[in-house]
Amino acid sequence: MDFFPDYFEKIRECLKREPVESLKAVTELIRSTQERRGKVILVGNGGSAAMASHVAVDLTKVAGVRAIDFNEADLLTCLANDYGYEHWVEKALEFYGDEHDLVILISSSGQSANIVNGAKKARQLGMRVVTLSGFSAENPLRALGEVNLWVDSQMYNIIEMTHHIWLLAIADYCIASLQSSDRRPKRLAASATV
Repeated sequence: MDFFPDYFEKIRECLKREPVESLKAVTELIRSTQERRGKVILVGNGGSAAMASHVAVDLTKVAGVRAIDFNEADLLTCLANDYGYEHWVEKALEFYGDEHDLVILISSSGQSANIVNGAKKARQLGMRVVTLSGFSAENPLRALGEVNLWVDSQMYNIIEMTHHIWLLAIADYCIASLQSSDRRPKRLAASATV
């Protein structure tokens, strides 16, 4: 069995299935959020939380887009303890979100109650929503975003790797757009390396 070539081929196939237009649409939402002086909020569980942190830092540091994640242990445990784990994301959005924000919610299964509830709350608060999910095409998260990126796979790591590559490609597209238009913030223009 050729495990690694087969594994990488599965990721390649998943990457090809999402239309480039959807990835560009997320980039346009990020730009629109930035122009409206909003911020990008990224949220996930487990590996998706680590991904959210990585992308938030890249968007902020190199692309000049204000981005945050909700991965502080004290925030998570406080809100989960007080409101229940399935409600901590929606409560965090109530406390930290603003009307012009873009919320990017990541759940491999698309079934995580805290992420699904967060998407519903973000919409109620007037925020724009992007979702990333996998597994069933009918998962509840996939129906809640303005753009819904979905991976047609039943394997967690294939889904997570595809999500991560898409999000980093979106961040790099934002960076490339800033560089080509020379719209980078002055403090980033001299130090950014890609």
